[in-house]
Amino acid sequence: MANEKKILVVDDEDDVRLFLQDFLNERNLAVEAAGNGEEALKKIEANPPDIVLLDIMMPGMDGLTCLEQIKKKHPKIMVVMITALKDETRINRAKELGAHNYIVKPFSLSYLETELMKLFQG
Repeated sequence: MANEKKILVVDDEDDVRLFLQDFLNERNLAVEAAGNGEEALKKIEANPPDIVLLDIMMPGMDGLTCLEQIKKKHPKIMVVMITALKDETRINRAKELGAHNYIVKPFSLSYLETELMKLFQG
């Protein structure tokens, strides 16, 4: 994958966030991380990424609210929702708000890599 692409990983679980950061860094991607929706929006304002991997279930601002805010100000940023629950209502709402895709935890890293490559090439 190309090293000029930037990804922001947003997840309230430290281990998930750090694991994804390491995985993406190993693929020569510029990666930043945020532990909640508010922090994510600040980082996006300071340095907009190409893709945001966004957890749906977070304390404070949830992923759907964060997605809505991202898309209002930065409609070209591609957002992939990450969820532990396969909740069709939330998944459909995420798509309505402009999410490009969703991935259900636990997910295969090869699947994640394939999905990111599709977005970068699209």
